[in-house]
Amino acid sequence: MDVKEVLRFADDLVFAKTGEHLEDLQEAILGGVWEGQKYSQIAEASHCSEGHVRNVASKLWKRLSNVLGEEITPSNLRSTLERRQLFIISSNSGNDFFIGNVNVCKDSQSSEVPKTRSPSTPTSDTSQPQTRLDLADAPHISSLSDSPDGDSFASRTSELATLEKWIVQEKCNLAAISGLSGIGKTALSLHLIQKIQHNFEYVIWRSLRHSPPLETTLKNLLEFLLNKPEIELPSSIPDRLSLLMEFLRKNRSLIILDDVQTILSSGQLAGNYRPECENYSILFRQIGETTHNSCLILNSWEPPREITALKGEKSPVRSLQVKGIGAAAAAEIFQQKSLLNPETWENLINTYRGNPLWLKIVATTIQEIFRGRVAEFLKYDMLFLGEELAATLHPQINRLSELEKKLICRLSREANSVSIEQLLQDANLPPSELFNGLQSLGRRSLVEIEEQENETLFSVCPVVRQYVLSNPVC
Repeated sequence: MDVKEVLRFADDLVFAKTGEHLEDLQEAILGGVWEGQKYSQIAEASHCSEGHVRNVASKLWKRLSNVLGEEITPSNLRSTLERRQLFIISSNSGNDFFIGNVNVCKDSQSSEVPKTRSPSTPTSDTSQPQTRLDLADAPHISSLSDSPDGDSFASRTSELATLEKWIVQEKCNLAAISGLSGIGKTALSLHLIQKIQHNFEYVIWRSLRHSPPLETTLKNLLEFLLNKPEIELPSSIPDRLSLLMEFLRKNRSLIILDDVQTILSSGQLAGNYRPECENYSILFRQIGETTHNSCLILNSWEPPREITALKGEKSPVRSLQVKGIGAAAAAEIFQQKSLLNPETWENLINTYRGNPLWLKIVATTIQEIFRGRVAEFLKYDMLFLGEELAATLHPQINRLSELEKKLICRLSREANSVSIEQLLQDANLPPSELFNGLQSLGRRSLVEIEEQENETLFSVCPVVRQYVLSNPVC
């Protein structure tokens, strides 16, 4: 956003919440801070004292904090407004957009925000259904470590098309997007919203990163969807669930819950819940099994157990396991990092399995140590993890059950793929336990499966193998 867009955007938000517009000095402060000016420079340009500018600025940051529902300071102003602006001012012009319960109307035909417009008055464009959008919890795509840099998302065309078909054409009720940390689940969901949001009356994004109890999540959803304060909502979980399901039947809504793995347990097979979050299974089952007009998307390292039990090609419940990005998107990352020797890039992509985050980490290492020369890095014939990449794997490996740890250690000791027969002989496990462990590791995206001469073989990718052999897992 340039400074004019920032001022229009901020004024629109403040007017929608308070019915008042930014004052001239407030606009000068906002624009000056956006362009990196100090308060003394703003005061000189505005012909007032620096102390007066500081006082007005303090009130301005409090005002914007109240409007946006999070603390705004000069240091986080740019990142916060850019993150909010991505979806609030979007290509879907003519719709009503919401931050929390604040209605923000955008008239794309006007270069300025009308000073007399009512905050709840819809625009005259009726070519698309009115969409109420709350993405206060959603990150900005460009801020994601698991998203390729730049505007290219071509390598995810197939995944986007699949999800769009499931949700828009086949009207599935529940879809899980799973995969390792850094693989691009959140970025994929954000791009998906841009493509399909006009098919819904309501779109809401909530993060479960802090493992909120179900009653809190239901409260947050209902407050936005019904536009009511908590005091007007029923207090019991069954009543809140009933109210939510009634709303989803009557209003086509898209709900995205991110970081779902935080409500799932460690030390058990994939998909089981933490004891205090067990009742989320009721929500997921109701949405997956009952008839309604809406869709719930779950982003997670592993799918909850309801997904694996209910999913199917003709079922209203679907599951997508996200794999690595293609060569074009990976090359974009390498170009952003100014890597050299493009003829060697395929080696890096294969070794790090196209995981955008892993590729960014290793590309940064190559740039800092070898000045971008990939060929020189590869001369050492080693797979470099480093503390940063190891830190991304630690919480995922640490979640494994003892059975899974035993199996992943066994697989990591082999450079080649291993058959089930070999695992049965070496692991000294009954077939049922072995199958459970392999299935759980697969749902966590921690094993690779291939077929060879009518035999199923299992392995772990080089990055996971290196981590397991270098850390006290076994």
